[in-house]
Amino acid sequence: QVQLVESGGGLVQPGGSLRLSCAASGFTLDYYEIFWFRQAPGKEREGVSCINIRADSTNYANSVKGRFTVSRDLAKNTVYLQMNSLRPEDTAVYYCATQNPYGSSCLMGYYSGMDYWGKGTLVTVSS
Repeated sequence: QVQLVESGGGLVQPGGSLRLSCAASGFTLDYYEIFWFRQAPGKEREGVSCINIRADSTNYANSVKGRFTVSRDLAKNTVYLQMNSLRPEDTAVYYCATQNPYGSSCLMGYYSGMDYWGKGTLVTVSS
């Protein structure tokens, strides 16, 4: 069965760093796109970053551009989200998601049509 599992969340001070992982099972990442979303309390879910695995092409929301980096490790069938210079407004539950069949939404900067979601990992940025 297709499954996405996020990990790496926790409490970090403003200006600190955290690396989130999205481990995929039940399918091979090779030709897919993986998307990162986040949802803060009282706010709607927003797209944060995504990666087209085959092209190793990435996209970032303006709010995280220059601070976050998404990458993949095909050998581990895992996608990472490196988060640097964290701010309190980055506090949210972070989710990874993907489409099936695979597409090219990430290449176009579109964060829609997700078919599979992880359960999320909580990131809290506070002093």
